[in-house]
Amino acid sequence: MKKLKLLILATLILLVMTGCGASKSNSDSEKTPATTLEKIKAAGKITFAMSGQYPPFNYFNEENELTGFDVEIGQEIAKRINVNPEPIATEWDGIIAGLTTSKFDMILGSMAITDERLQKVNFSNPYYRSGAQIIVPSDSTISGADDLKGKTVGVVLGTTFETKARELGANVNTYKGDPDAFHDMLNGRLDAVITDKIVGLNAIKNNNYPFKLVGDLIYVEKMGIAIRKDSPELLDAVNKALTDMMDDGTYKAISEKYFNQDIR
Repeated sequence: MKKLKLLILATLILLVMTGCGASKSNSDSEKTPATTLEKIKAAGKITFAMSGQYPPFNYFNEENELTGFDVEIGQEIAKRINVNPEPIATEWDGIIAGLTTSKFDMILGSMAITDERLQKVNFSNPYYRSGAQIIVPSDSTISGADDLKGKTVGVVLGTTFETKARELGANVNTYKGDPDAFHDMLNGRLDAVITDKIVGLNAIKNNNYPFKLVGDLIYVEKMGIAIRKDSPELLDAVNKALTDMMDDGTYKAISEKYFNQDIR
């Protein structure tokens, strides 16, 4: 009888201990960040990717630091989420794969919003608008998109510019960034480059390139911040930050710093 009582007592103690352990485990689980936004806040930083070869939107300065319009927009978003910004440079043609495999929290690198990309990621509200522009040597006879068939055209790999150049029947050379394409055109290896109009104007102005812009915009693009589809809370926070920036004048100040105008 005494042994039975001891056995019952031991069983009760074991059950109580197990219950306490489960309670502690459940409590710990509740404290573990669940959403991407919660994880970002817990880590105290937000990572956002770009090519680093798209001046003046994103590029490396003389101190080998990522800077530019995109970087400053990302820094301001991080400030409003109350975390530290961490811009990351990566290859453009694999950047969406990097996002979907959680190598970084979002893409903030002048990415155009397209139906194809929307199948893989979500996008913020557009944070600026621009378009595809043909840029040629100053003495070129090319006057528009219809003249690109059979011509050698430089584009950045994995961009909408590459897709359009192929549709126009051009012989396409792909590059990691626009600076390499412009360098090749300067040395006579390309008949034209297709890139963002603002990027082209900036390259000509800052490098004194003997280039010119020809024809109308091939198409207009809206640029958004790409975010994984499993991160709706982060998307909401980014959209709120963008809206607040545009309402309080912060966005305009950043835009005028780089372009002397509001490019939204």
